[in-house]
Amino acid sequence: MNWVNYLKLLLLAGAVSVQADPAMEQLKKLGSSDKDVRAATLQEIANSGDQRMIPVLSDYRLGSLFLYEDNVVLGLDIYTNDDLDEFVPIAELFSREPLLKPDGSAYLIPIEEIECIEPSRKERKSVLEAITLLELSAPDNEQRLEAVRKTGLGEFSPILISKLRNLSESDPKRGIRRAADESSALLQLRSGDPSEQAVAIEMLGKLRSVRSRSFLENLDNADAPAVQKALKRITAKERQISTFNILNSGISTGSVLVLMALGLAVTFGMMGIINMAHGEMMMIGAYTTYCMQQLFRHTPDDPHNMFFIIALPMAFLVSALFGGLIEWTVVRRLYKRPLESLLATYGVGLILIQTTRLIFGDNRSCNTPTWLQGGVEIAEGMSLSFNRIFIFILCAVCVGGVVALMRYTTLGLKMRAVIQNRDMAASMGINTRMTDSFTFMLGSGLAGVAGYALTTIGGITPDMGQNYIVDSFLVVVTGGVGNLAGVVCSGMGLGLLNKFLEGTLFGAVWAKIIVLMVVIAFIQYKPSGLFAAKGRLADD
Repeated sequence: MNWVNYLKLLLLAGAVSVQADPAMEQLKKLGSSDKDVRAATLQEIANSGDQRMIPVLSDYRLGSLFLYEDNVVLGLDIYTNDDLDEFVPIAELFSREPLLKPDGSAYLIPIEEIECIEPSRKERKSVLEAITLLELSAPDNEQRLEAVRKTGLGEFSPILISKLRNLSESDPKRGIRRAADESSALLQLRSGDPSEQAVAIEMLGKLRSVRSRSFLENLDNADAPAVQKALKRITAKERQISTFNILNSGISTGSVLVLMALGLAVTFGMMGIINMAHGEMMMIGAYTTYCMQQLFRHTPDDPHNMFFIIALPMAFLVSALFGGLIEWTVVRRLYKRPLESLLATYGVGLILIQTTRLIFGDNRSCNTPTWLQGGVEIAEGMSLSFNRIFIFILCAVCVGGVVALMRYTTLGLKMRAVIQNRDMAASMGINTRMTDSFTFMLGSGLAGVAGYALTTIGGITPDMGQNYIVDSFLVVVTGGVGNLAGVVCSGMGLGLLNKFLEGTLFGAVWAKIIVLMVVIAFIQYKPSGLFAAKGRLADD
């Protein structure tokens, strides 16, 4: 049997399998020479709600559908051989899988044996309208919402207006009903008569539609009281969105600062060590997460979300081990010597940065798991992304874990004793050296968790810790050395203040400078921090 007969049998088998499918017969009618038949067929397809037809209609509009052996097929391209003969490789219509010969090569149909099905230039607008109507009928809420919003920025059509009004009245999702009202008003504002425009202006002002600002400002009667009233309400909405975004970003930044400063506060309070390599512990946690992603071969196209769960304890452990190594080799000899410890750990940090750069290069990115992608929309323009929610929850869990460790365990009791009075704790039989080592490892591990969390909202670079180390020390000093409640309050406060200043008239650089000036002024007023020690500890 030659390949032509084999192909005919293959197409016949496909035709038999879909003969009960009305979509195939509808598509054949699109090849009719009668424009009324084509118009009626397009209307039937648009009203069918069949989501499979969206890419098929896009192919039809581009002239990629062909009729061969009384079957509608997808033409993938036009191939020209050395003799300038043209051929079309074809694919199954809905699966878009190429039809192959028994030997695995593609079928190449001579272009003269195949009939192209495509709309006329005037009909292409109707095809786009049919595609939009199908998208507005999508069963998935997110797809339907996206289609509704996109429709408001497209071309005016009475059919689309009717569909949007129907969604506004009957759609089960409140957000889609609101978006349908907004899109309908936007279409009327741009293409309606004066009375329809007046109704649209009132509706857009009532909805406080941020998308409509540019259209309202460009109206010929932009100075009219109704337009100005609508713009005033929209401006108020924009302020709310800006405030929400600042809070959202500030809380996530503050959560990372709290994670960084937790271990730093305990380490500095107990050992008197200014650990300038603390930021590099964060970097190690981030690169550990990246390595776990590579180990599990997680990609957006082939997700293996388990890597992110395993990466959390691994980031803590690897950073803690590096911290223990630094404490054993360098820091142990520099207790209560802040200046020497600062210089020594700064040098260690530079070594770690350059070593990491030699191994991994300058920039790496970590693909977040699929369950951290997307977010929840609270209101129009106000969305909480799942990765930022995760960072906040992770921060709260770590703070709760450290508090529980300090208050309810024997090790925590020893740590608090060493923080309060090292000599007295040693005289009571506490091994201060071992306690110091564990504390340093705990602080380094928490920094590694901060790096793990940061991979969900940013890239990974060898010097990423340098961007957070100064802010972490500011958090510790502002909150009160060794005080966990102060660390949480100052971390969140500085994160919010920094993002607020960045989001207003000041840029990122000036925001850092102003935050530093505020901290200096605060320390002059309260040198012991937000929560100063009381009683006998206040004299230390």
